[in-house]
Amino acid sequence: MGHGAALTGVSWLWRLAPPLIATVIAVPVLTIAVQLFAPSGEVWGHLVDTVLWRYVGNTVWLGFGVGFGTLVLGTGTAWLCVMCRFPGRGVLEWALLLPLAVPTYAIAFTYAGMLDFAGPLQSALREAFGWTRHDYWFPEIRSLGGAIAVMSLVLYPYVYLLARASFLNQSVCALEIGRTLGRGPWASFFAIGLPLARPALAGGVSLALMEALSDFGTVQYYGVDTFTTGIYRTWFGLGDAGAAAQLSAVLLLFVALLLILEQASRGGARYHHTSGRYRPLPSYNLRGTRMWLATLACLLPLALAFLFPALQLGIWTIETWREMVDTHFAGLAWNSFRLAALTAVLAVAVALILAYAVRLGAGLLGRAAARVASLGYAVPGSVIAVGVLVPFAVLDTGIDGFARDTFGVSTGLLLTGGLAALVFAYIVRFLAVALRAVEAGLTKVSPAMDGAARTLGCTPGQVLRRVHVPVVRAGLITGGLLVFVDVMKELPATLIMRPFNFDTLAVRAYELAADERLADSASAALAIVAVGLVPVLILGRAVGRARPGSQAPALP
Repeated sequence: MGHGAALTGVSWLWRLAPPLIATVIAVPVLTIAVQLFAPSGEVWGHLVDTVLWRYVGNTVWLGFGVGFGTLVLGTGTAWLCVMCRFPGRGVLEWALLLPLAVPTYAIAFTYAGMLDFAGPLQSALREAFGWTRHDYWFPEIRSLGGAIAVMSLVLYPYVYLLARASFLNQSVCALEIGRTLGRGPWASFFAIGLPLARPALAGGVSLALMEALSDFGTVQYYGVDTFTTGIYRTWFGLGDAGAAAQLSAVLLLFVALLLILEQASRGGARYHHTSGRYRPLPSYNLRGTRMWLATLACLLPLALAFLFPALQLGIWTIETWREMVDTHFAGLAWNSFRLAALTAVLAVAVALILAYAVRLGAGLLGRAAARVASLGYAVPGSVIAVGVLVPFAVLDTGIDGFARDTFGVSTGLLLTGGLAALVFAYIVRFLAVALRAVEAGLTKVSPAMDGAARTLGCTPGQVLRRVHVPVVRAGLITGGLLVFVDVMKELPATLIMRPFNFDTLAVRAYELAADERLADSASAALAIVAVGLVPVLILGRAVGRARPGSQAPALP
């Protein structure tokens, strides 16, 4: 076979790669989607008559509350850090991202321990004033309102990050016109900054809402019945995979509706600079009380979402580390590490193949396949877990039946009982994270470099290995690191799909907290936070550098 024939064969393989990958990745989502048309069983009828509408109501209120909370916190802090000068701005602009390192359930456990009746705050109040249980009122943290507050604190960085980027790229001319009309910082914010940032805000809020919809640990611990808790209880408590899949299908409808509303809210709006010449953003130089209020407004969410919980976790860890940090803890850490590392490597490899195949000219079908493969990130982990287990269970049953009939032996659970299914679920869930990082890295490779390598006789695979991989190495590492941290934090999929007698740090933290051993759970939670700090600090460093207008003239 000549070189031309071999090259053609390789080209066809690259053309087939995107639709094949998308098909495999889409199987769990399609499995759940078809459950909308499946006949209803007795368990499903019981759920409809008893708890389904409670799931719907709590999920809707959770979405509204978290959406509003993250919008206010993320947008307000982003505007202050971009447009105003006040003490601590240089540190706060990247430190406001630190809550991204903390799993939501870890914050939930921590605040429950701090604010419960037996917690240090209420205990101090009773001791100071001589109160009894019936002498005062204190807000109940383990409630829907508590879940909304906790999630808003943890998830606002999604809005902050996108809003900040939008504000940094807003029109200088529009701001200067607003300034000449006598508009101050907040008047400019409502009249100019907020309307121009609408697409970015919609994207940030939608990301926060998808994380809220996928949460299990917080709502379960706070006693809030949502679809994620219902899926878990139906699967393990009632033992009905079909009803759990149907609940997952309803939750999938919520996610689809959210994505549609997010696209509609953007309204096709696009804003562009009318001048190619860079002009730094003018900033407002706050003075007196206003500058300290600005510092407090940015410091308070950071303190509530990261500093106070991290301090409490650290105190508990110091108190319990002799009993909790042992060989069993090391085993949990090793389980978490190998799962996260294996998933990160595979996800980056799949993302690289997919992105490179699209770059080679896979056409409209290839680009559509890449988008389909990215949809898993918008689907809650519990839904993906059920979507993986249902077809894998069918395959296991078929393989076992074939082996019994043909060889007289039972194969047992080859797929659903091992780590392979769990790793596959992780890849479906987090492939989009790796894909975005890889795609961003591939933009650094000019088409001329591809053409030069091809003229020298390199096949597409050789071009990928010799040219692209060295250039995009930083993007590959970033994508792998982000996937690694996401897997370390993932709870619902791990709870549903983990093999018997196989736990991770996330599962251990949840189980200990569920048994009200909050101090004992701190070491596992703190270890996850420590790992999560690495990519967040890298992102924060990039944010600190991306400061157009940092040397801009200050406005009085």
